[in-house]
Amino acid sequence: MNELKQAEIDRLVLAAIEARDQAYAPHSHFYVGAALLMGDGKIVGGCNVENASYSLTICAERVAASAAVSQGYRTWRAVAIASIGGAMPCGACRQFLAEFGMDITVITIDVIDNQRQVRKLSQLLPDAFDSSDIHSHG
Repeated sequence: MNELKQAEIDRLVLAAIEARDQAYAPHSHFYVGAALLMGDGKIVGGCNVENASYSLTICAERVAASAAVSQGYRTWRAVAIASIGGAMPCGACRQFLAEFGMDITVITIDVIDNQRQVRKLSQLLPDAFDSSDIHSHG
């Protein structure tokens, strides 16, 4: 897959920061935005949506990925995630993203000081569970 250009990274980071502004986090006050870069250059964003029953909370990465899938996308090049502290995706989000490809670039952004970390999803989730782990019974 092609390496990301600086302009693409900057657009993606800005979209994640803007998505964070829409986050619904009345319980934790931990606001997160995510943005996915499609192969055609389109960006799809999402934000975390909390629930008083914490287990029903949906992370920004899964909201963005679900929005992308609902628009017909099944692969993307990168995801940017914006939060205070530049938090990495949780384990559930790593596995959710892995369903659509392990080669995507993961960029985390600390919205306070704009520090960024860049990794491949395969580095964040080695030996991911995938369809080869599901045995057909039929």
